[in-house]
Amino acid sequence: MSFVQVIEFETTHEQDVQRAMDDWRDATENERTVTHTTLTRDHSRPNHYVAIVEFPSYEEAMRNSGMPETSALATRMRDLCDGPPRFVDLDVIRDEDL
Repeated sequence: MSFVQVIEFETTHEQDVQRAMDDWRDATENERTVTHTTLTRDHSRPNHYVAIVEFPSYEEAMRNSGMPETSALATRMRDLCDGPPRFVDLDVIRDEDL
């Protein structure tokens, strides 16, 4: 069963967040278990962001979470955000292209 993690956060440092994500992507090539990411900005609240991160399974998400590069990204993101992020962990039970 695939797994999705939704991460909500507030920041005024969007470009730095994007660079941090790029650095993580480059550093984890051939190691990460993430299959897809989407970064969104709230249309009504411009400093509110939602990242949607997809994995093949919960187990693969936990493996990815244990990587030192992921820990470094989390530390960097905490420094860039205005408060702690909110995580929502979701088991995918239906997925279809329409």
